[in-house]
Amino acid sequence: MAANPLLDGLGADDTAGHRARLRQRLLLGEAGALLDHELIEYLLALAIRRRDTKPLAKALLREFGGIGGVLTADAAALARVTGMGEASIAAVKIAHAAAIRLLQAAVAERPVLANWQALLDYLRADMAHHAVERFRVLHLNTKNMLIRDEVMSEGSIDQAAVHVREVIRRAIDLGSAAIILVHNHPSGDPSPSRADIEITRTIVEAGKRLGIAVHDHIVIGAGGHVSLRAQGLI
Repeated sequence: MAANPLLDGLGADDTAGHRARLRQRLLLGEAGALLDHELIEYLLALAIRRRDTKPLAKALLREFGGIGGVLTADAAALARVTGMGEASIAAVKIAHAAAIRLLQAAVAERPVLANWQALLDYLRADMAHHAVERFRVLHLNTKNMLIRDEVMSEGSIDQAAVHVREVIRRAIDLGSAAIILVHNHPSGDPSPSRADIEITRTIVEAGKRLGIAVHDHIVIGAGGHVSLRAQGLI
């Protein structure tokens, strides 16, 4: 009997047969029909060649609350799940990096204010499930094209963590005409805190004095996002 290339290196057991069927569906362009656990299962199978990865995929989804949480989990958190080694962690992180790169390209190709949904998709994919709060600044030129996307700090957002002078100085160094502030809430609730509002208003005032506009401050959470501009808070 001729060798089936879909089974090459996997063995002719039930696990290999199931894995081969998943692969065939992917090759036929049916990825959209796969369940979340099947996507993670096959991704892990690329790193774990001779073990049924379905139980591990389901365990990851339970642990991190869904496929978004799995892909955005940091390496240390993934390593705490029994069965996850360096190769399988790397497989998850490269899948996430590829997805972020694709979404980032969509943001970079058009003026940000005319491409708002693409920006939100990118930010949610990158930040919604982080276990640590991160504050970042998107720098825009006079045409509102993205010129730099930088993480400025990690930890709680307050006057101690976010230094207004550093935000404005960096904008000056880059020649930014405008900036968009972004941070995530690990709790999942994107509702802005009093500290979020206060630091935003402080940065807005500092930017005005130097001709640097603050278009918005977006708070990202697993439960969605909030625009301080849309809420009338700035």
